[in-house]
Amino acid sequence: MTATNMTIPHELLPADGRFGSGPARIRHAQIDALTASASTVLGTSHRQAPVKDLVGRIRTGLAELFGLPAGYEVVLGNGGSTVFWDVAAFGLVRERAAHATFGEFGQKFAKATNDAPHLEKSLILTAEPGTSAVPTPAAFAEAARADSAEAGADGAEVPSADVYAWPHNETSTGVATRIARPEGIDDDALVLIDATSGAGGLPVDIRETDVYYFAPQKNMGSDGGLWVAIMSPKAIARAQEIKDSGRWIPASLDLVTAIENSRKNQTYNTPAVSTLLLLAEQIDWINGNGGLDWATARTRETSGCVYAWADECEVAHPYVADPEDRSSVVVTVDFDESVDAALVASVLRANGVVDVEPYRKLGRNQLRIATFVSVNPEDVKALLSCLDFVIDALS
Repeated sequence: MTATNMTIPHELLPADGRFGSGPARIRHAQIDALTASASTVLGTSHRQAPVKDLVGRIRTGLAELFGLPAGYEVVLGNGGSTVFWDVAAFGLVRERAAHATFGEFGQKFAKATNDAPHLEKSLILTAEPGTSAVPTPAAFAEAARADSAEAGADGAEVPSADVYAWPHNETSTGVATRIARPEGIDDDALVLIDATSGAGGLPVDIRETDVYYFAPQKNMGSDGGLWVAIMSPKAIARAQEIKDSGRWIPASLDLVTAIENSRKNQTYNTPAVSTLLLLAEQIDWINGNGGLDWATARTRETSGCVYAWADECEVAHPYVADPEDRSSVVVTVDFDESVDAALVASVLRANGVVDVEPYRKLGRNQLRIATFVSVNPEDVKALLSCLDFVIDALS
């Protein structure tokens, strides 16, 4: 038996072999709902009741899912989280942002604000991939002291920021953070959390955030091309303040315009209606099964199976060393030199078990397994049986 012709026994295979971290698994019931809407919603005007009702369903469903406090609003726009970083740079950062980065996606938002010509240079707290960080004034001060000591200089005063931002879940590495307003930040500073792969699968108290934003192609089980931001009254006021200041903002990145359109249950320009429908179905499914408590318990169970397997496996171990940093929606597993993880992934793919390759820029001998809420725990157990079979056969 060789890697090119290896057949995994059918009884070991998962019922659904999709384990990608985004685009991620879409449930069959969502596709059925999409088909059922083919002549009633799809292909109809986004300014008319069928699509506007769909947007309203998403906004109401998310309010229920996250238990939104009074005054918080659900805002939608086109373009995904990548576009929202530019929206935030134009419409939420008054002068300076502070970021914690510990992977690819946190770095991208930090670069967006740091490169913006109308803003001061960002404060960026960097942690090694596989670990976490939170951008607190104390952490920045400690980093400044360490840099000054290394340079043989006195410590420089760390400027304050009006936005503090970091990922809830770093998709590239499988690191998750606990969300709490950083101690010592100014009262009017905003807390922005990138929840693209964490929303609906990790616990969060929205009251600790001012903007909790995500794109729906990961744990939310939809397609890309949309951003969703849950905004506090303070964040909404900040967006209006910046617009009223006369700052030039491209129309497609105007957050106040997005807020005003969302209140009408619509987006500023034409959305991908199928993405909206898939998202609405996923939100309803999660809420119908018990909401965020149910979803987070399910992802903990599913990811726990993988971490337990990696801890017990002689040739593998969890990439994220500190259990407190380990994500329950994206699991990364490193392998020792005796196992070619890329070869294992190719054998799995040839047998219909797909998208367990690591994030390309990490360059590690690794597998990355999404354990989003749509992933059945039994499928993950089957995947682990497949891994045992393939690793044993290749050895």
